[in-house]
Amino acid sequence: MKKTIPIEKIAMKELESILQRAQTAPLDEKDCAKLKAVFESYIHLTDMVEDKQMTIKRLRQMLFGASTEKTSDVIKEEEDEPESPSATNENSRAPPSKTDEEDSEMQRKGHGRNGADAYHGAEKIRVPHESLQPGDLCPECKEGKVYEMKKPGVLIRIVGQAPVHARVYKLQKLRCNLCQEIFTAQTPEDVGSEKYDATSASMIALLKYGSGLPFNRLEGLQGNLGIPLPASTQWDIVRDTAKMIEPVYEELIRQAAQGEVLYNDDTTMKILELMGKRAKVKALAEGESGEAPERAKNAPKRKGVFTSGIVSTSEGRTIALFFTGRRHAGENLGEVLAHRASELGAPIQMCDALSRNVPKEFETILSNCLSHSRRQFVDVVENFPDECRHVLLTLRDVYKHDAIAQNQDLTPEERLRFHQAKSGPLMDDLEEWLTRQLEDHLVEPNSGLGEAITYMLKYWDKLTLFLRKPGAPLDNNICERILKRAILHRKNAMFYMSENGARVGDLFMSLIHSCQLCGVNPFDYLTELQKHAAELSSDPATWMPWNYRDEWRRRNVDTETAVGYV
Repeated sequence: MKKTIPIEKIAMKELESILQRAQTAPLDEKDCAKLKAVFESYIHLTDMVEDKQMTIKRLRQMLFGASTEKTSDVIKEEEDEPESPSATNENSRAPPSKTDEEDSEMQRKGHGRNGADAYHGAEKIRVPHESLQPGDLCPECKEGKVYEMKKPGVLIRIVGQAPVHARVYKLQKLRCNLCQEIFTAQTPEDVGSEKYDATSASMIALLKYGSGLPFNRLEGLQGNLGIPLPASTQWDIVRDTAKMIEPVYEELIRQAAQGEVLYNDDTTMKILELMGKRAKVKALAEGESGEAPERAKNAPKRKGVFTSGIVSTSEGRTIALFFTGRRHAGENLGEVLAHRASELGAPIQMCDALSRNVPKEFETILSNCLSHSRRQFVDVVENFPDECRHVLLTLRDVYKHDAIAQNQDLTPEERLRFHQAKSGPLMDDLEEWLTRQLEDHLVEPNSGLGEAITYMLKYWDKLTLFLRKPGAPLDNNICERILKRAILHRKNAMFYMSENGARVGDLFMSLIHSCQLCGVNPFDYLTELQKHAAELSSDPATWMPWNYRDEWRRRNVDTETAVGYV
């Protein structure tokens, strides 16, 4: 993941006022920090401008954010352009014909309204008719009988409340006026013994590590709503919860190691304990106590801190893992593959072409991201419109073929044969065209287009693994998407305080995002894990996001059966 330019947004009037104060008196620490930020931003920007590979378009994207890279937006297509060959593929299934009513529904897509089925997490309340029951005589015609329709009438009512709700139970107390004995009302049966129950821990974790809401911000929101929830208390809750459900996280790592395809990448992160004075104090403390001399000796010398994202897919299951620390993505992938069964062959690994993404201790079948190579042509499309148009349209057809294979739910072997028949000739022609551009000196090798062509040809075998290996993906986009969760946390909370805090964040991010990839409600899942914390360590494999409901149903059936016999 590329780092954006740290431009500080400081108003010009504010800078002028700082300069005026500097003429009359020494600047305070706050003003010095602002001037330092401006100088650092200026130097960084100057370095980027002097980079020969940096285009104005790329610089604008880094400063203000990248726009869409869809082919139809990158290149201005002509209205009379012939239909793509993938659209007329005789092997593709023809879309079913639509009625006028279905067409109108398609046109209304994006209207912003959700049907009742979309509220699958809402409480369902059945409201019977106030005076009639199925089989009663019709009150209108007095002859027919009414029956219950399959589709009931639906009303949706949405109410607001605090993210973490609270109830205050005031237990009545009675005192004898003679012996002074106090009699207190009993606590209701449905009231737990803990002040913060499992649902509160699930909500805090989901808001913090699932939606990027910092503890301090949630503290302010709860305070405004009259339900205090200090940031320190939130941390205590999620820390203790993480200890309870850690066996499931370890099992998730073990099962991810058995995957058929593993995607990995990383992004920068901050852990204050490993930065600046805190790191020196920690190292000094370890040296004085003699706790970890061997660890300090073998510790990596790099100063960077990263969050690595790893996605494992196998048998229709998708697992997301996060690891934050000194290690790069390849080193973290090696830690995961250490749990892989010895009888399994080397998995397919999808990543970009950076060498640090490849594990050194374990063999993988390496595949590189086609989107990364494509992006280099997108960056120079304005300077070389015709050449880039040829490349982008070819890759568009390849992606269309892959979408057809996915929509038809082809097996990996069927998908491979389909790509070989349809995408293979396209990629062969593209390789020949790219080679000819350089060999015939049609493109300057040091230009933006020349470097994009050189990159694609250099990694051609890894970029086209999907034409030779069943199940090989085209790109690393799924891993890029899960890393947005870590980037959201970095944007809002800015850092982790300690390595333990980073591990807690990795645990919850992994469980929450794995739930979302499996179509499971993460709030319900985290709550059930806490309720059954005693059973997790003995058999964590039965409490994975994709099968915990089966275990929950089995336990409920056993309980009901036992109660019935009693």
